[in-house]
Amino acid sequence: MTGHLIEKESWSDDAEHWRGEWQGQTFGAGVSLIFVSTDRVGAGPRLHTHPYAETFIIRAGRGLYTVGDRTIEAGAGQILVVPPGVPHKFSNLGPGRLEAIDVHASERFITDWLE
Repeated sequence: MTGHLIEKESWSDDAEHWRGEWQGQTFGAGVSLIFVSTDRVGAGPRLHTHPYAETFIIRAGRGLYTVGDRTIEAGAGQILVVPPGVPHKFSNLGPGRLEAIDVHASERFITDWLE
């Protein structure tokens, strides 16, 4: 086969929003993806690290990102890159929905939760 077409139903149970996770290892892809879609202000993961870079593509809304000792407010159209091993977390600043695509530079998720 020369490629893989992956249907949304295989990585998301939300018909209305882009929300879910996809790991590339099954398809020979060197990346894994998290599709973030939340309208709950303050929602987001707790502090963690990865042994690879993570790139956040903010599609809509505003997020508050903690990256090492920095606090960064990022909004629609911006891209934030977190280097390997750097502690990070984010939350929806609101108002409204935060939508982002989080690109993990790994064929599978490897996460060390710090809190």
